[in-house]
Amino acid sequence: MLKYTFFFFAITYGVFVFAQNPTRQYISHKLTDSGCEIQVSDGKYLLAAYTDQILEVSFIPKGDTTTLAASHAVVLPTKSKPFLYSIVSDAKLPYEFFNIENGDFHVVVKTSPQFELQFFYKDQLITSEARGYYLGETPSLEFNLKKDEQLMGAGARALGMNRRGYRLQLYNRAHYGYETHSELMNFTMPIVISDECYAIHFDNPQIGFLDLDSKKENKLTYEVIGGPLRYQVVVANDWKNLTENITHLLGRQPMPARWTLGNFASRFGYHSESEAKNVISEFKKQQIPLDAIIFDLYWFGKDIQGTLGNFEFFRDSFPNGEQMIADFRKQHIKTILITEPFVLTTSKKWNEADRFKLLGTDSAGNSYRYDFYFGNTGLIDLYKPEARTWFWDIYTNLHGQGVAGFWGDLGEPEVHPTNLKHGNKWADEVHNIYGHDWARLLYEGYRHDFPSERPFILMRAGYSGSQQFGMVPWSGDVNRTWGGLKPQMEISMQMGLQGMAYMHSDLGGFAGANTDPELYVRWLQYGVFQPIFRPHAQQEEPSEAIFKDEKTKALAKAAIELRYQLLPYNYSLAYENHLHGVPLMRPIFMEFPKAMWSFEAHETYMWGSAFLVHAITDSLGSDAASTYKTALPAESSWFDFHSSKLIYSAATEQRSDEFVMVETPKSLQEIPVFVKSGSFIPMTSVIQSTEEYADTAVVLNLYLDPKQIQFSNEFVWYEDDGALFNAEALGASKKLKCSVSTHEQQSTLQFEAEIGKLVKEKYFKFSLLIHSPNAPKRMYLNGKKVKFSFDPKAGSIYILEPTYLSIDQNSCNLKVMW
Repeated sequence: MLKYTFFFFAITYGVFVFAQNPTRQYISHKLTDSGCEIQVSDGKYLLAAYTDQILEVSFIPKGDTTTLAASHAVVLPTKSKPFLYSIVSDAKLPYEFFNIENGDFHVVVKTSPQFELQFFYKDQLITSEARGYYLGETPSLEFNLKKDEQLMGAGARALGMNRRGYRLQLYNRAHYGYETHSELMNFTMPIVISDECYAIHFDNPQIGFLDLDSKKENKLTYEVIGGPLRYQVVVANDWKNLTENITHLLGRQPMPARWTLGNFASRFGYHSESEAKNVISEFKKQQIPLDAIIFDLYWFGKDIQGTLGNFEFFRDSFPNGEQMIADFRKQHIKTILITEPFVLTTSKKWNEADRFKLLGTDSAGNSYRYDFYFGNTGLIDLYKPEARTWFWDIYTNLHGQGVAGFWGDLGEPEVHPTNLKHGNKWADEVHNIYGHDWARLLYEGYRHDFPSERPFILMRAGYSGSQQFGMVPWSGDVNRTWGGLKPQMEISMQMGLQGMAYMHSDLGGFAGANTDPELYVRWLQYGVFQPIFRPHAQQEEPSEAIFKDEKTKALAKAAIELRYQLLPYNYSLAYENHLHGVPLMRPIFMEFPKAMWSFEAHETYMWGSAFLVHAITDSLGSDAASTYKTALPAESSWFDFHSSKLIYSAATEQRSDEFVMVETPKSLQEIPVFVKSGSFIPMTSVIQSTEEYADTAVVLNLYLDPKQIQFSNEFVWYEDDGALFNAEALGASKKLKCSVSTHEQQSTLQFEAEIGKLVKEKYFKFSLLIHSPNAPKRMYLNGKKVKFSFDPKAGSIYILEPTYLSIDQNSCNLKVMW
């Protein structure tokens, strides 16, 4: 311990400039059942551990007698008696210190000549408090940064992947019509992620700021108006491990219903029952796949203004709303309704909400009324039990009418006066968790009243850990321009790293009456490879493919059909996220840790572990080039997804570069998409609804460069009924572990099935299609020679006998001799 500590203190003095609060003096410390308590001159530190890679530090200022508030985000319990400690002294060191030991994760506590906390993981200095707690304009926590450290996090922003240099407000607020730069949006989070592969979560929902070294002093500062001075430091071995740890701490996303991965019909908005029926009829007539329709605010009122808080069908326009929902369901179309937390004084629910004191209040205890765009309003007080019950009863009634999911809009809340009270708390104390707790209300209501169902909760505002309630966030009212499309990959990747894996955009863009068919097509082609496929826009320009010109419609239809063909792959990504917290949409460096060159490659990303996607965010005529150039990690071989051709071989080219630049022809037909060699991709035929999906009608594609030797890869194909909550735990799911390894002149494919006891079809049945530039010499299935054919033009290997592979509880292996 002494050896590594002395060594790293010596080498890191040049990296961090230590400046702990000079007046803070160490007094004493003791180990407790919950962790370690350190007394200092101006308060005390409480240290706890959740795992060997997650530590928590709380500071309680001297004289503060309030009880440390429970976390609104953390779901993990702390470990009991987690720490060992050792006192280290050495005449060569100009200070005294002791070590709080938690596996490979240590806190070094300097006791003299001044107090200081430093965090080490596997003998590497990760971060350290600078001044730690200090009282500036507001209570603050300050940390040291390395000179070249890059920072991500703080929720949804459009700033580039490296957000260092900004002082970012922690206050959820809509930014209508944003494009390439937005410092404040609907969904902020007090999380900072370093390119050194660690994270700090400031566990306090109150409003404030994250200063990511705006003064260029190599300092990270968290500023907050009040509440607990508590943070968790999360370390990891790699990027997947980091997101796994963050979501272990803050909660994982429940499995979504399968239909939520399909196509949505959505706009602002459908004015009548007849209009909505015509839209569904056109989708069916034109054979464009569809799974759901979303109703914006016209379902409860004729006009935009004056109607929020009605919470029931406007019968002039929707005379038979319940029957409409039932008719849609018969056509395999789910219905989603928008709701808002505002009750206008002109709405049908105002008198009831006011009389029973269900709204936020003024200092005198009266319902707080104020004006905003939609009218004179009150705000439902989610922090009163009676208000939560009342609000949930509204949802229960709508659910009884057949509503399959809910859209919670304006949940920042959009206008939230500072002097509005929620019980004994002011608005600013709960502003950032209002949407989070709204999602909690819906999720917990479903778990209690409809425990077998998977809720669909679409919201634009939340907080750290909102994924634990199944929240599906979107990136707000983005402008319907190329500038609006450009930051969407960054926003989704950043949110995925912070735990919110289903962040997505309004496909086609939302704000403005811009009509640009090429932009629309490019946004939908990108949308095939984003978590939720939901075109949505203001009503001036329809968002649905059925209303586009024939050329645009054909291209949009092709994108939607591809989305459906990828359903079994995408559903398996959802399972991986649910199980491990790994996002569906990933920075390239998550799959290729050496590829930090990709940090600012905003338009390229991984979709799962198999696809590298290059979103096109400029028009075809923006430059004179005839090809698109895409950087691919050189450590792997790559296939062009659209042609199935091997486009780069890691074995034959023997490159020492970190990446290879490949060119693909410019075309409006498709965007550049590549597949990593060794990837398994289950795909189905084109279907019109996810309810038509059958897991026995799947082609399992394997992309394989046989010359990439000493190579292995794994994929888990997951299936259940697509609807039952907690299906795997109930024994109602099955999964197929697929692996491939290549050594010298042989590739070995292994398939191992796990079948739940409640699954009816206790096997996997699929066709296997191998994409490879080389023809095998022989193939053996479980030791028996099989017949196959090779199409050199397509680069495809087909197994002729047996036509289908059928795998039950027994494993199966296929050996391919090259």
